[in-house]
Amino acid sequence: MRYIDVAVGVILRDTQTYVCLRPEDKHQGGKWEFPGGKVEADEAPEAALVRELQEEVAITTTFCEPLILIEHDYGDKCVRLHVFTVTGFTGEPTGAEGQPGKWLALDALHYDDFPAANRDIIDALLLDERIKNDNA
Repeated sequence: MRYIDVAVGVILRDTQTYVCLRPEDKHQGGKWEFPGGKVEADEAPEAALVRELQEEVAITTTFCEPLILIEHDYGDKCVRLHVFTVTGFTGEPTGAEGQPGKWLALDALHYDDFPAANRDIIDALLLDERIKNDNA
């Protein structure tokens, strides 16, 4: 099966991340997600991330770095998530396409609230946070 490449931004501020609610009529609708979108043909994932975050949450990315690469098979669709942490940006994230969004504390991230492919993102974020706290 062919994979759909998606650039995903984990927008971080302090110990919170910005998440958006997927529309009910979309795949995995009604679940919270980290913003982002499809990587276009001949587009680098980081370039797609910058474009998608501008379109979806109205921010300009000034610093991001790779977090994790995830391949997930939903049965009806296979996705390859190129996940980046976004710690530098201008503007204030908002649902630029009319979708609800909110800041959520990292320790309030729950698997069941997100699409299954996002579980590894949550694990990576929580592990990173534990490492930071242990070294503080």
